[in-house]
Amino acid sequence: MTGGLIALAAALAVASVLGLAVRHRAGRFRAGRVRPVTSGIPGGPAAGSRADVLTEADLGSPLGQQATLVQFSTAFCAPCRPTRQILGQVAAMVDGVTHVEVDAAERLDLVRRLRINSTPTVLVLGPDGAVAKRAVGVPRKADVIAALGSVIEPGITAPAGGE
Repeated sequence: MTGGLIALAAALAVASVLGLAVRHRAGRFRAGRVRPVTSGIPGGPAAGSRADVLTEADLGSPLGQQATLVQFSTAFCAPCRPTRQILGQVAAMVDGVTHVEVDAAERLDLVRRLRINSTPTVLVLGPDGAVAKRAVGVPRKADVIAALGSVIEPGITAPAGGE
């Protein structure tokens, strides 16, 4: 009986530590990875090109002049709604930035190509469509703005609607 209680307490401690670690990483932006495509992915880029560069054809929407915030969502994703609101607000604040939402269930080709494992996943694309930053979970507004700051050249942008 005592051995079982000790095992249960140890399992709870490990699960708690892992849960806190996952929660700490949720919504944090990290650098995008540059990977060449080595084999043909149906509907994807040609071999030898970069898998982490998205085009207007991939997204079904124009890229932002300075940056694009891409959100991968699903129909039953509860955290996707606040993520949509945050990204929409940031895109409205900064000239040349657009927000594009992609239904992960409808675009499995992109999900596989970009290795999207959960929703919401947010990608910050540069003006050329290259993935510069990526976050899983609901990002904080300040973190989205900081991630955009790493893509947008200083002095080019000003808040929309005034100086």
